[in-house]
Amino acid sequence: MTIISNPIAQGLAAAACGWFVSFSLGLVGGGGSILAVPLIIYVAGVHDTHLAIGTAALAVAVSAYLNMIPHARAGHIKWGAALAFAASGVVGAAVGSSIGKIIDGQSLSRYFAILMLLVAVFMLRSARGTLEQEPQRVALYSRLCGTGLGAGGVSGFFGIGGGFLVVPGLVFAARMQIADAIGTSLFAVGSFGLTTAVNYSLSGQVDWRVAGEFVAGGLVGGWLGARAAGRLANRRGVLTMLFSAMIVLIAAYMLYRSWDT
Repeated sequence: MTIISNPIAQGLAAAACGWFVSFSLGLVGGGGSILAVPLIIYVAGVHDTHLAIGTAALAVAVSAYLNMIPHARAGHIKWGAALAFAASGVVGAAVGSSIGKIIDGQSLSRYFAILMLLVAVFMLRSARGTLEQEPQRVALYSRLCGTGLGAGGVSGFFGIGGGFLVVPGLVFAARMQIADAIGTSLFAVGSFGLTTAVNYSLSGQVDWRVAGEFVAGGLVGGWLGARAAGRLANRRGVLTMLFSAMIVLIAAYMLYRSWDT
């Protein structure tokens, strides 16, 4: 259900949401896409949780594939690990999104808000340097597939990119350096999001126009976020803490709305 009746106003709102999410991703890294669903609901005016999740999944998938290009050119994608992780994760995303579609929208919003709180905690821990890197070894494909299956399931259920799970999952399963894990994760995130979007589209639960406007705004936001990240690198910990606080506030508002209605 779309609340904003003026298509121009909704288009501008969706583009602004895409700009902000991509800017946040460029500025603070993983976890930024968790805002896609609540922004599509409360700012772009798509007040149907399932429709918002399907739309967000498509937008996040396209953005991930586009952002993957410079990482691929820099040689930061380990394609063997990426294919193994994504192949099992796609199965998880298909199952997770199928389960998500049968959960009522109010409960799904509540679960999503709880996930946002967990993401905020994880981002704060990462900002304090608690995510350890290990030397690269030969990828353990059984571990990659198991970790990918779980990350894909969560991604599909909530319609999110899941980068906050995928990056540490790759570090854990394949013993990657963090730069390679970030690049490789984008292929998995795009694959999970695309699987979820296709599943939701089969039920007519993707707003293609809003997704396109979201992605268009994100192209500009991602570029600006990457530039700002270089200039504010020494303040990244503070920025991450502020961003996490914003996630907590939005999650609290979602919980309030889900129990108030």
